[in-house]
Amino acid sequence: MKQFLEAGQIVSTHGVQGEVKILPWADGPEFLLKFKTFYLGGKPVAVQSARIHKGCVLAKLEGVETPEQATLLRGKTVCVDRTGVRLPAGTVFIADLIGCRVLNDDTGEELGTLRDVLTLPSSDVYVIGGAGKQYMIPAVKEFIRLIDVEAGVVRVHLIEGFATDEN
Repeated sequence: MKQFLEAGQIVSTHGVQGEVKILPWADGPEFLLKFKTFYLGGKPVAVQSARIHKGCVLAKLEGVETPEQATLLRGKTVCVDRTGVRLPAGTVFIADLIGCRVLNDDTGEELGTLRDVLTLPSSDVYVIGGAGKQYMIPAVKEFIRLIDVEAGVVRVHLIEGFATDEN
């Protein structure tokens, strides 16, 4: 498992004090408020303050004092250190799902690997590719039978309509 997880992107500046506006890639912006250090380009940057504003996080980062300095960070990916992060029971980081083998729980057949997770209003959708087919499976208990991140395996229940002819 990766120690550092991509958690958002700096999309703009805010105000005249050098704050940056971060679009969070987590379930919500509150997740980013837990961290005292962000990692930009692999380098640690102390978070002096952070607050939620219109679904994003406004952060004052150490060493960024002006809007011009903040502008230089636009487009950078914000990473966090997973050490010490406690997830609610039954939840996992999307980054840990990507690359997992996906098995049909009913037949044991390997369907491919989990390539992407689409975050949609009703539920996440797992995108699985392999063996000339692509599968799009809603991430709900009815279809996701087991997630074992340690073993790198996801077991699913398939119904008609999940498979496409494209890979």
